[in-house]
Order: sequence, then C-alpha cells, then structure tokens
Amino acid sequence: MRDNLVEIRGLHFAYGNRPILKGIDLTARRGQVIAIMGSSGCGKTTLLRLIGGSVRPTQGSVEVDGQSLTGLDQDGLYRLRRRMGMLFQFGALFTDMSVFDNVAFQLREHTNLPEPMIRDLVLMKLNAVGLRGAHGLMPAELSGGMARRVALARAIALDPMLIMYDEPFAGLDPISLGVTGNLIRRLTDTLGLTSIVVTHDVQESLKMVDYVYFISDGVVEARGTAAEIKSSGLPFVHQFVHGEEDGPVPFHYPAEPYGVDLGLNHA
Repeated sequence: MRDNLVEIRGLHFAYGNRPILKGIDLTARRGQVIAIMGSSGCGKTTLLRLIGGSVRPTQGSVEVDGQSLTGLDQDGLYRLRRRMGMLFQFGALFTDMSVFDNVAFQLREHTNLPEPMIRDLVLMKLNAVGLRGAHGLMPAELSGGMARRVALARAIALDPMLIMYDEPFAGLDPISLGVTGNLIRRLTDTLGLTSIVVTHDVQESLKMVDYVYFISDGVVEARGTAAEIKSSGLPFVHQFVHGEEDGPVPFHYPAEPYGVDLGLNHA
C-alpha cells in the first residue's frame, strides 16, 4: 500500500480560454488532514472536483490510491468514487428526507445490506458526530452546525478512504466551528482516512491540519506544516494568515489616480 493516497503532478486546468490551475503539485498522505487555502477564485474547489473526477485536467496527472483518474472509464471512476466522501459547503442535505434517511441514502443506494443492519450503521455514524438523538428530525429543524455534522455522518457512511471538505467552517458560530474542526481531526485519526479541507478559516484550520498548501494565481505559492505556515515570511502567506488589508492582494481594485476621477488633475 502506498503512503500517498493522492498524488497530483503538473496539473493544469482551464475553463475555456481562462486558465485556473497552472502546474499544481500536491501530495496527501494516508491518515493526514491536508488544508488547501487561498483567495476566492484561485481554484481550490476546482481542485476538489479534479480529485473527484468531476472534471478532467487540461494537462498533468491526478492519482488516487495509485489509480490515474484520466485512465479510468466511467465504471472504474464510479467504483473509486464510492470510496470517497464529500462534505459540501452548506451540507447539501436532502430537504425532504429525515436525518436518518439522509445518512442511510448511500447505504441503500450502494449496498445490499438488510434494513436492520443499515439502521445500526446509521445510528453508529450519527453517534460519531454527536447527533444520534436527532435521527428523526428534518433538515429544516437543524441548526447550521447540526446540518454540517449530519452531512459529515453521511460522508462517512460507506467508510471512505478519502473525505473532501469544501469550506466546512463557513457560516458557523465559534462553538460549532470548534466542534466541526475537532470532528474532522478525530474522524481522520479514528477511521484512518485522509481528509482534504478547502477553507478560508486560517486559525481554526491550523489547529488541526498536518500540512497546508497555499494557492495563488493558479500555482502553489507556499506549502508546509502549520508551524511553518504561521512563521512564513512570504508576503502573500503573511497577509492571508494575519488578515491584513494590504499586501500582494491589494485592497483597492486597479484604477486611475483618485484625483483624475474627481477631475482635480490630469493623468
């Protein structure tokens, strides 16, 4: 068994004539929590879509568990995806299904397990995220943090080898945010899976990740452990980590001098 579950080499991707990723190299080892950070629109979520095989790279390779995604046919890709879990930004629960049925959905869809066994497995997954008692509730009855935890229980329903998280901390209060971060770390360690987290929440993420990749302008601007990222002297990383207004990412959108727009002087 390879130590690296995900290996990305020389990855390029473009939407039409608009390049998004311009030569990404990334490795995710088994049992690790990997964070992918960067400004909005830099290609973080696109990278998750490439790892999941939803889109194909323009150039370069994506390997998951030793299998090249570009070399898989549709059946092979679906088999590989069954070993992946995905937590979407706002949970994406089925609104007309109960909490129980949301988590049971994958088990019913992809296995032939008897209903009593599915029941035990669903309650086990909900217990792991602290929501066994909420199994009869509907998504509309859940708080944002609870909905995110139900979505996490659904993501681990089939005991995946890899879970991808798209902004798991977005819109959460401080308590729910801390609970979600601890759950990601604990489930990764307990289940021996690999977690890839796309996030803007620097402080919470750096508490629980093993390795960080910073993406800027389609390339990996920086990489390292949480301690290395915190102490980085690279201007972009420093600005991002400390939330500074100006730096490589400017506050002001490019424009003529203010006086010119006001008609006070000439360009």
